[in-house]
Amino acid sequence: RGAAMTDAQKPWLTVIGIGDDGLDGLPEKTRALIASAEILVGGDRHQEMVPDFAGERLTWKNGMAETAEDLRKSKGRRVVVLASGDPMFFGVGSTLTRFFDAREMTVIPFPGTFSMACARMVWSMPDTELITLHGRPLDSLNLVIAPGVRTVILSWDGETPSRVAALLRERGFGPSRMTVFEHMGGVRENRRTGTAADWAGDICADLNAIAVEFIAGPDAEPLSRAPGLPDDAYENDGQLTKRAVRAATLSALAPLPGQTLWDVGAGCGSVAIEWMRVHHSCKAVAIEESAERAAMIERNAANLGVPRLTIVQGKAPDALSGLDAPDAVFVGGGVSEPDMLETCWAALIPGGRMVANAVTVEGEQRLHDFQKVHGGEMLRIGLERMAPIGGHSGWQAARTVTQWTGIKR
Repeated sequence: RGAAMTDAQKPWLTVIGIGDDGLDGLPEKTRALIASAEILVGGDRHQEMVPDFAGERLTWKNGMAETAEDLRKSKGRRVVVLASGDPMFFGVGSTLTRFFDAREMTVIPFPGTFSMACARMVWSMPDTELITLHGRPLDSLNLVIAPGVRTVILSWDGETPSRVAALLRERGFGPSRMTVFEHMGGVRENRRTGTAADWAGDICADLNAIAVEFIAGPDAEPLSRAPGLPDDAYENDGQLTKRAVRAATLSALAPLPGQTLWDVGAGCGSVAIEWMRVHHSCKAVAIEESAERAAMIERNAANLGVPRLTIVQGKAPDALSGLDAPDAVFVGGGVSEPDMLETCWAALIPGGRMVANAVTVEGEQRLHDFQKVHGGEMLRIGLERMAPIGGHSGWQAARTVTQWTGIKR
């Protein structure tokens, strides 16, 4: 049996989605909730949609935490928050759940940007990539660019469509078809169409969404979301887990949605980046001692669509102190460092996975000693590549990699 709801947990905070047509687009019951509120919360644009409100008004402040604290002081009163479209889809409703118990909230959605754009394009929503660039880096789009993919993008401002078109041209996807919707659902609704290649630099309305069908040009180099990207997809100085070994490493790490990886001795960041490319909710921390390589990791992460990658510049294991406990750890460099493996293993959550690679005899012996204590599996990965030998071809062996994998029971 569930616990009884206390008075403090009963809904007092109502989040209402509203469209560009304001109160006219809301049902009578929803308009009544707004009219009967004691406090109305929203941005300037939303506040202007309710000109005759008789209660108190609270406009969002720069920091959500500060506004949330003001709301917490109003607990027990009738508080209504106005949000654009569907509050739980990249909206303020999702943000408020970080500050308030879900049992304190009531959410009333409105058709949001994504549903309206897909309806106007006659696209199936489950088959469309839904992306927000509102307050997020443009580089996030790099993750989903692939031939035949359809996406709807929530823009940050009126310059976003031109910036998206420029990015697509840069990546060889100039033929991609773009449709920009301005002020959807309101009397000022407008549609602009074109291709990324010929998109003019006009400034659109700040309230806009972009529907894109990606079409590859002859110079495009699409990248798979599967682990094992080509080595030349990364800027590197030689400190790179090579493609085949990287694919085997990611397979052993077994990324799952919502989980966090530590990539210790990250080099150019390839393992952390490909961990995050598996699913949009995957998180990773790349720990790298070299400042030059840390900057390189940042560039690679942006180019490959995961600019949210956290980079910690410092020498492990000391640099691991204070980080949130990981679901998985990859030690790609420094396995012979004193206490490196023990520190990573101690930080790992129960049930977490740890993978460590070594290419030296000393590193291999360190992994073997660690396995004697903690169990797990040892694997040797030997690769040969065809290379020219005079006027003929032959096989050239790469350095053998010893890999240890363990699960913390």
